[in-house]
Amino acid sequence: MEDQKILELFFARNEEGILRLEEQYKAYCGKIASQILSQREDVEEVLNDTWLSVWNAIPPEKPSFLKAYCAKIVRNAAINRFKMIGAKKRASESFTESVDELGEDIQLSFNNVEDHINEEALVSAINDFLSREKKELRVFFVRRYFYHDEIKEIASKYKVGESKVKVSLHRMREALKKKLQEEGLL
Repeated sequence: MEDQKILELFFARNEEGILRLEEQYKAYCGKIASQILSQREDVEEVLNDTWLSVWNAIPPEKPSFLKAYCAKIVRNAAINRFKMIGAKKRASESFTESVDELGEDIQLSFNNVEDHINEEALVSAINDFLSREKKELRVFFVRRYFYHDEIKEIASKYKVGESKVKVSLHRMREALKKKLQEEGLL
């Protein structure tokens, strides 16, 4: 079913919209959640919370890109669940690796990133940084640090060597660190 049709069901407050949303995006959102959480039960709970959050937000929200809207909600819900269940104890390995990797080079702890994530200056600086990078590098960065994909998965998907992904990400983290330091955000 097309996103527009799903949105129409939501605006009509027809509960079939939830079923169609789940049908359309369960695999996609499930992958995002499972990159953060290791337990199937936690992933299922986060998915259910996501469908409810979307139902509660639409209307009045009318997202232009329903897929990205759901991705943001499921990611935030999974991170919240991750914190609630005792952090690394039940987190997926790829999530903790990517968070540690980013924090290591940029010298921000996970909590520090969480504390600043809503600050407009940090968001603006990261968006500005990414907008100046080549598309391929932006994709690598987002796949690794938003979706928490494994290096080998990124390399395979974009038909490049793992070393190219690793080196590109390392250089981007270093450049981002420099930018954030120049702007007084570190």
